[in-house]
Amino acid sequence: MNQEMLERTRWFMNDRFGMFIHWGLYAIPAAGEWIMSERRIPVKQYEEYFHQFDPVDFDPASWARLCKKAGMKYAVMTAKHHDGFCLFDSALTDYKSTAAKAGRDLVREFLDAFRAEGLKVGLYYSLLDWHHPDYPKYNDINHPMRGNEAYRNEVIDFDRYLDYMHGQVRELVSGYGKLDILWFDFSYDDMCGEKWRAAELIRMVRSYQPDVIIDNRLEGSGEKNGSIATDHPSVFSGDFASPEQIIPPQGMQDESGLPIPWELCATMNNHWGYCSWDSLYKTPQTIIRKLVECVSKGGNMILNVGPDAKGRIPDESVKILEKVGRFMDRNRESIYGCGISKTAKPEWGRYTQNGDTVYAHVYETPLGALPLYGIGPDRVKRVTRLADGSELIRGEAWNTAMYPDIAFVSLGDNPVFSYPLPDEDDTVLKIELSL
Repeated sequence: MNQEMLERTRWFMNDRFGMFIHWGLYAIPAAGEWIMSERRIPVKQYEEYFHQFDPVDFDPASWARLCKKAGMKYAVMTAKHHDGFCLFDSALTDYKSTAAKAGRDLVREFLDAFRAEGLKVGLYYSLLDWHHPDYPKYNDINHPMRGNEAYRNEVIDFDRYLDYMHGQVRELVSGYGKLDILWFDFSYDDMCGEKWRAAELIRMVRSYQPDVIIDNRLEGSGEKNGSIATDHPSVFSGDFASPEQIIPPQGMQDESGLPIPWELCATMNNHWGYCSWDSLYKTPQTIIRKLVECVSKGGNMILNVGPDAKGRIPDESVKILEKVGRFMDRNRESIYGCGISKTAKPEWGRYTQNGDTVYAHVYETPLGALPLYGIGPDRVKRVTRLADGSELIRGEAWNTAMYPDIAFVSLGDNPVFSYPLPDEDDTVLKIELSL
């Protein structure tokens, strides 16, 4: 990782937890953001949703408060998704929220509200565009009109599309104040790297936003990293890798074995865009533990919400985030500023670490005292429960005598007895080590 990338991503690797917001016309049919492609809906038919789009309950300030309450430090919203509809006031198209019934620049309102809460902000921009006439159709694997004979011999000017795409990105990076993240999505087949005129695009972005951090999907996707994980990344490799719906078994490293910034992007149920019938939500415990896993492997988590057609974040998402927020309120110190521990993963949970402080994330009730695997008794200066600051007594006793190289702590007043975990989702212990 070069010095410039290190400086740009320093805040990102400290903050660790963010909110993704996928929102657009697809909230009206309410079957996910890929519905136009999955159901092969022609442009004219899909445009009916444009004429209906009127999110009367959109209140970005309430979204920002929820984001902050959940313990998230940054948020990224879709400025344009694959269907080509823009949530910002682009001068290059009328297919935008300001020209719909909504009549509002939703991106600007999002940015203003989240900045007002002290949150970092970012915008997602799809490199694909199923609405633009010069985007490939017949032979494209994703386009709604793929394989449609009406488009077999269609002549398009892809450079004209690229001029349009570059122009919209220029509008976003030049007209909406400081952006902390720019999240491109995504490359596939030969639609990769310089097919997007990627080097030119990055130079333009950096001329307006030199400090913005950019994901790796100008040449990568959820299926491949691109050159960010090599010893010689390209100019458009991005600042962080973006595994999707999976946590890398060993985190993310380059070819030399050095860690690189990465961020898990994950849904709360099984869709990014609003889906009225998808009730398969992850539990707060799952989200908390997956966030901890990311941090323990040197990564971030950006967790998605999909607002409905009226602009409301689903009630179930709100309830889950509020529960996650209660955990973060008491245990944020074990997440922010933390990363890979020098001590190997214990059997009962995970370790995160910040300097000489190790945080034990305990998931399983121990039988008797808790063994702090990998940490010797002489290295432990103090152990407290992070949620309330209460000090734990040492757990070395007659039945631990055969394990002199392992420190033990008791969750109660007798190290030989077993005690229930105070927090079944994740009981966090703060272990201060002596130098």
